[in-house]
Amino acid sequence: MQGRHAIRNPIRFLMHIPVPWVFVLTYLAGLVLERIGVPFKGSTLVHGTGAIGGVLFGVGVIIAGWAQWLFRKVHTTTVPGQRSASLVTSGPYRFTRNPMYVGLTLAYLGEAGMLRQVWPVVLLPLTIAYLNWIVIPVEEARLVEVFGEEYEQYRSRVRRWV
Repeated sequence: MQGRHAIRNPIRFLMHIPVPWVFVLTYLAGLVLERIGVPFKGSTLVHGTGAIGGVLFGVGVIIAGWAQWLFRKVHTTTVPGQRSASLVTSGPYRFTRNPMYVGLTLAYLGEAGMLRQVWPVVLLPLTIAYLNWIVIPVEEARLVEVFGEEYEQYRSRVRRWV
């Protein structure tokens, strides 16, 4: 049982780090690897990514900002695991249950493209895995607890990501 408890403590700690900061910290770890010159095979693929990166960054900021604005409009929380005041299903929430995370992911990829950085992109799946298997299940359990069948119906018709 002690091993199980040890696993929960890091997860509990991680849940206190706001999700945007998880993206920032992952990106910074990638920057460190870039700066110290850790080679990555295939890094020539980054040529010509500046304009595409700019578009991705802009689209990501718009999606995440729109989703955030909708939450503020109905006075509900963006903190994983906290009790939501309202179930938001309009705007980008019609297409994905997690538009803030989709937007942050697109902005992250866009930033890496604009700056032609490879290592942050290589590390991004770690953040996506953390969101998908740790954060989102906590959020969804809380939403089921608060909204019950209404959330279950929403979840059955809208995908987790896209």
